[in-house]
Amino acid sequence: MNRYFCHLTGLCLLAQTALLGSALAEDFIIVQSTTSTQNSGLYDALLPEFKEMSGIEVRVVAVGTGQAIKNATNCDGDVLLVHAKSSEEKFVADGYGLTRSDVMYNDFVIVGPASDPAGIAGRNDIALALQKIAETKAAFASRGDDSGTHKKELSLWNSAGIDGPAASGSWYRETGSGMGATLNVGIGMDAYVMTDRATWIAFGNKGNHTIVVEGDPAMFNQYGIVDISPDRCPNVKTDLADQFIDWILSSNGQDAIAAYQRDGQQLFFPNAK
Repeated sequence: MNRYFCHLTGLCLLAQTALLGSALAEDFIIVQSTTSTQNSGLYDALLPEFKEMSGIEVRVVAVGTGQAIKNATNCDGDVLLVHAKSSEEKFVADGYGLTRSDVMYNDFVIVGPASDPAGIAGRNDIALALQKIAETKAAFASRGDDSGTHKKELSLWNSAGIDGPAASGSWYRETGSGMGATLNVGIGMDAYVMTDRATWIAFGNKGNHTIVVEGDPAMFNQYGIVDISPDRCPNVKTDLADQFIDWILSSNGQDAIAAYQRDGQQLFFPNAK
């Protein structure tokens, strides 16, 4: 009788443990985000603090902004955190997101080799710098991957009156890769590369490359956060996602973003309204 009772008790305990494990397994969200926020180490600093406060695990899928938006459109996530404002606003307008909010910003820079074949080092006029690169046919490595950085780069070429991608395969090289891989390619071929400043600060393989163009207001880099609509994606964990978004936009979350540094430099500047 005792053995039978113990056996049943054991089964009950196993069942309760399985149910508890299943419940705990649900306490996570998926954030579709960009390689720059991941590669910079920002999430390694923020997410443990959020989990300690909320008990919610955040799993980040770090891809280019274009791919992150596609993934979110396919309901493969609960939150979108990227850096292409017009695309984010379209995502919301098309009914895939509920609201979009500013989170933080930094800026883009052009890095280039010490030889500086286009003679652009020290400039803060991005249009003039791109014109000089095109005129001299100096090597330029582009991500070419529909990321937020790539979208911004294309808009800057357009503003400079140049069709950079038309020279693809000659001085303009498209890697179709993330920021880190593109920097490695660019450094290997002594090419100019446009990157967000946070990735550059955190990047290890700088070679003989340095920042050659910075400070133009046109190189502003805004990040935004969007909660994915449960009307389009019934499986989205809205309650958990909203807790994460509320925290990111709160004074605690904004302070955590501001406090994150690499090599004594602040990488992101919070600007949630």
